[in-house]
Amino acid sequence: MPLRATRCALAASALVAVCLAGVAPAAAAPAADPITVSAENAALSLSVLGSFETGVFDESAAEIVAVYENRSYTVNAQKAAVDVVDVSDPSAPRYLYSIGGTGVANSIAIRDDGLGVVALESDIKTDAGTLLFFDANAASASVLGSVQVGALPDMVTISADGAYAVVANEGEPADDFSVDPEGSIGVVALPDAVAAPSQDAVSIAEFHDFEAGGPKTLDEAVRVFGPTPESDLPVSRNLEPEYIAVSGGTAYAALQEANAVAVVDLATASVTDIWPLGYKDHGTAGFGLDASDRDPEGAPTVNISTYDGLHGVYMPDGIAAYEVDGETYLVTANEGDSREWGDFVDAARVKDLGDDGLAPVCETSPLAAQTDDADLGRLNVVTDLGLSDDGSCYEELYAFGARSFSIWTTSGELVFDSGDGFEQITAEAAPEYFNSNHSESNREGRSDDKGPEPESVTLGVVDGRTYAFVGFERVGGIAVYDISEPAAATFVTYLNNRDFSISVEDAANPDAVLSAAGDLGPEGIAFVAADASPTGEPMLAVGNEVSGTTSYYGIALAGDDGETPGGSEEPGDGDGTGELGDDPNGEEPGGAPGADGSGAGTQTGTGTDSQAYGADAADDASGELPYTGVDAGLAAVLAALGGAVVAIGVTSLIVARRRARL
Repeated sequence: MPLRATRCALAASALVAVCLAGVAPAAAAPAADPITVSAENAALSLSVLGSFETGVFDESAAEIVAVYENRSYTVNAQKAAVDVVDVSDPSAPRYLYSIGGTGVANSIAIRDDGLGVVALESDIKTDAGTLLFFDANAASASVLGSVQVGALPDMVTISADGAYAVVANEGEPADDFSVDPEGSIGVVALPDAVAAPSQDAVSIAEFHDFEAGGPKTLDEAVRVFGPTPESDLPVSRNLEPEYIAVSGGTAYAALQEANAVAVVDLATASVTDIWPLGYKDHGTAGFGLDASDRDPEGAPTVNISTYDGLHGVYMPDGIAAYEVDGETYLVTANEGDSREWGDFVDAARVKDLGDDGLAPVCETSPLAAQTDDADLGRLNVVTDLGLSDDGSCYEELYAFGARSFSIWTTSGELVFDSGDGFEQITAEAAPEYFNSNHSESNREGRSDDKGPEPESVTLGVVDGRTYAFVGFERVGGIAVYDISEPAAATFVTYLNNRDFSISVEDAANPDAVLSAAGDLGPEGIAFVAADASPTGEPMLAVGNEVSGTTSYYGIALAGDDGETPGGSEEPGDGDGTGELGDDPNGEEPGGAPGADGSGAGTQTGTGTDSQAYGADAADDASGELPYTGVDAGLAAVLAALGGAVVAIGVTSLIVARRRARL
């Protein structure tokens, strides 16, 4: 079935200004008609307010985002700086200036009073990095000072009380494994004033206590693996903090590759606990996955199935914290990540097990008969998990990531997982581009890896309800769940501001079509509450690393515009369009997972199993897939018009292709 959400994009002229890199990004109109799908009775909806583009394709020119006083601050790793943009009118964002220092910018956070901090990776990534402090109240770049932290500071956040900046020092090894620095969490005591802290305000929470013979015992399920080029402190060098959430006086650091969370006491800057996340059972109904990009007869189809003996390793990237009835919960975006350093690789396709020194799948395993390309043969799995006691064969298999988001207690108990909901939702929203990659448009290009690849998660309160906003790095888009009741989170809506008809990587001239492609590769999401928003309504700012765009999304309550997404009758009346309905392959829907959206419905062991979200599944008026978009009959006209306009618009874009050292 052809995708009906064909969009005509209008490229705006570049706004010329002086920036630290010597080039100016451009403001652009958002791509028209984003793809949306919503649950019945959806309480809110997303809409694209505007977009700001750098004109730089697939070079991480827009990553982590912060918003302060009608300005957005986007990490632009391509030019090693932070781009500052006026979003007083989100529909017409205006470039102001850039902030940079020595090294590559990785992350940013801003305190309520305007004290900003940027995490800067050293030019030699195994060397100590820095935190650069700036005044976000200033009219131009105003650097206040810097402090040294650990190797590869990958993410920084500020505690809610403003007392600490907390940084994840990932400590990745050199590409040839010649050097492997320690991973750690930096805790920086911040001054009350908008000023840089001194170096003696920096404390490092390391993992030494969890080394063999140390005072703390490391749970055996915490994954410590791979080469040890330096014999001392093998645990400390192996653990790589990825992302941090802070609640009260405690920080929680996602140790992605280790599939664990480290707990840090901020007052003492010490790691008090490390708990493993365990594994997701892909053999349970509602927790399946599409594991192949080459389905039967070589034709990629949506085939979300369960497999006894197959597990997902959560390996979260983004992590956030919130409180319900006095109890803190953690929310994780379960992306998954493999290690590839030098000759060491911890991933292999299932069909290659038994070759090149790898153990085969055990003949007694329930997966033994499912190793061809149409089943699990193409799936990349973890090579150090699932082996029999003697290491001779794989009894079970473990895939990277869980293709979901999860809610946990602060002691590591799983409260909720979205199951296979993300793949079900995106299959309904864009079936012809299900599990597409970000840099190119294809069908099932990522099914054999990590699917939609949930990368980031941010939380926000709207009308007294707490929502999780989850970004999908590969296929794109933002999924919204109501998590006010942690054990019964519900899907609300999904929006993808992408024109799949434009495959930038495959284009003869990628620069000429980039502006019309929309948002590719969402990396960072910032929630802006209504009282801090330039529109007076809550909104999101999203950095997209592949398209190099920062987009601004409005968040509207049902009935605010006279319509209700998903057909909710109260408040407001809607037409019921935008609900999940038909199977993406034209078959009848399978069992519905129920209102909690956890995917806990009936599901067959093989073949397609599409589920309906909400109380009832419903088709749209035409009987086709229920997402918004232009009629296919109009596509050719719009494409021709869009191409002509883009050809004019792109001539005014100033494209930054070479990293500027600031």
